[in-house]
Amino acid sequence: MQSPNNLKIAIIGAGPASLTLAAILHHQNLPFTIFEAHTSLRNEGGSLDLHPATGQAALKEAGLWAQFVKHARPESDVAKAVDLITGEVYFDQNGPDKEETEGKSEEELFAGRPEIDRGALSKILYESLPEASVKWGKKLVKIEPSATAVKGKHDLYFADGTEERGVDLVVGADGAWSKVRSLLSTIQPQYSGISLIESWHRDVKSNPWLHDYVGAGTMFAFGQDCAVISQRQGDGSVRTYACLRTPEDFIQTCGIDWQDQDTARKDFVEQYLSHISEDLKWVVLECKDFSIPRSLYELPPTFTFSHREGVTLIGDAAHLMTPFAGIGVNVGMTDSLSLARQIITASKGEKTPDDALREYEADLFPRVEKAMQKTLHGKETHFTENGTKKMVDMMKGH
Repeated sequence: MQSPNNLKIAIIGAGPASLTLAAILHHQNLPFTIFEAHTSLRNEGGSLDLHPATGQAALKEAGLWAQFVKHARPESDVAKAVDLITGEVYFDQNGPDKEETEGKSEEELFAGRPEIDRGALSKILYESLPEASVKWGKKLVKIEPSATAVKGKHDLYFADGTEERGVDLVVGADGAWSKVRSLLSTIQPQYSGISLIESWHRDVKSNPWLHDYVGAGTMFAFGQDCAVISQRQGDGSVRTYACLRTPEDFIQTCGIDWQDQDTARKDFVEQYLSHISEDLKWVVLECKDFSIPRSLYELPPTFTFSHREGVTLIGDAAHLMTPFAGIGVNVGMTDSLSLARQIITASKGEKTPDDALREYEADLFPRVEKAMQKTLHGKETHFTENGTKKMVDMMKGH
């Protein structure tokens, strides 16, 4: 039996899921190489709440708990719920009922879902790895069975003309439009029905009204075909997401000039958010430092992929979801934890590498389907009339 200590492992992509897998493998002295299309770590996406049994558990397995504690923000595990139309505040955990963190033990502070910036999480994971283990500027354009004709091995071809031949295990963590996934399935992500404009205010302390209105964590307002969500970040900024249920070509056909960010933001609010509360309009308009439109895509909740020796998927490549259950990164980090444990067990000679992949995938599919169904339900419920109230009732267990 070939030991994974001698396996050539290629992880495609350098997002949180792939970096988590790499960090756990490195903690166990198992070698790997990450191939990332970009030239450095990305800072896409907002603040993340890591759950004890999933994201936090993966960081502990990687030996990175102390670093997480240093950068996480338990005080941001608070929410504010606002009626989209009237502006009525249904509840606000930032108010006088907010639990104090002073004097609490580390176990008590992190028993909830502390926030951490995506960039900070990626940095913690990346800095735990050997420098030479990540190869930047490596966009995968093709993967195929190895020319060596050895069963289970694959060759990788990159946009810069370089190749990586005879890879024993390829882990596709290359996101929504995964090139690795195309080897295992013909199914492609579908449009979720939701598009949004993401806007930033880089220094919220300079805007006392916005600082106080959004609060220390997440402010959300949902309604018929529309939503406004705003999040505090650990770097002192606020990111706001103004969402619409629209046709897939909305960004291209709505007539808004997205290159002129200030005018685009005002036109978007005037044309598509004129019916929402004045406070929520102001939240969007006050985030003046950066704006970009985005369309959200998803895989079906029942998505699976064919088993193929030497290849598997983690993260968005395996289960692309919208953010409307807030669990995507935790699910991806759990993929990494599960796969790493299988590889580690195989490295001890207790199973073959292919059996390790099969057992990982047997755990992956039912676990992920449950998460994707929850996310789909969240999207369908939030974007209906009185969506905020429905979400509040769900959070309270009604």
